[in-house]
Amino acid sequence: MKLIVGLGNPGKEYNKTRHNIGFMCIDKIAEYFKVSFNSNKFIGSYTMFNHNGEKIILLKPEKYMNLSGEVVRDFVNFFKIDIEDVLIICDDLDTKVGTYRLRYKGSSGGHNGLKNIELHLSTKDYKRIKVGISNDKNIDTKDYVLGKFTKEEIDLINSIIEKMPDIIEDYLKLPFDNVMNKYNLK
Repeated sequence: MKLIVGLGNPGKEYNKTRHNIGFMCIDKIAEYFKVSFNSNKFIGSYTMFNHNGEKIILLKPEKYMNLSGEVVRDFVNFFKIDIEDVLIICDDLDTKVGTYRLRYKGSSGGHNGLKNIELHLSTKDYKRIKVGISNDKNIDTKDYVLGKFTKEEIDLINSIIEKMPDIIEDYLKLPFDNVMNKYNLK
C-alpha cells in the first residue's frame, strides 16, 4: 500500500497559493486516476483505489500545514503503511519556480509541514517531491508562501502539475532511484 500526500492549507482563501502546490498536484493526480476525495478520516480528505494490484491512498490533510504530520501519522498507523511507502508532495522555497526535486530523505529545509511530519513519523527518511516556488526575500516568508502565484509563474507551475501523473505512474512501478534519475534536473 502506498500513501501519497499533497500538503496545503484547508480553506478557500488558500486555494492556488504557493503553500498549496501539494494540494494542486494531488488534485491533478486524482483527476488522472479518475478518483475523487470522497472520504474523510483523521481530519484528512482522501481516496483509496487499486492500481496494478496495489492499494493507493491519495491524501490531503485538512489541518493547517504546520499540523499536517498528525494526519499523516494517523494514516500511517491506521493503514499500517511502511514509511518507505509514503510520498509527500510539497512546496519548496529553495527551489526555483518551474522546477522540482525528488528526494529519499533530508531535512525539512525550514518547511513547517515537513517539520511536523518528521516529528510525528520520528524520521526524516521518507520520499518527497519538492515543487519550487522560489523565494522573494523582499516579502515576509509567511506572506509570500500564502500569496498567489503571479501570471508569469502560473504557466511554469502548470507545467509541473501536468507532469505529476507521469511521475506518480513511474513511482508506482519503478524503484525510486530510477524515478529520481529520470525526473531530477541535472
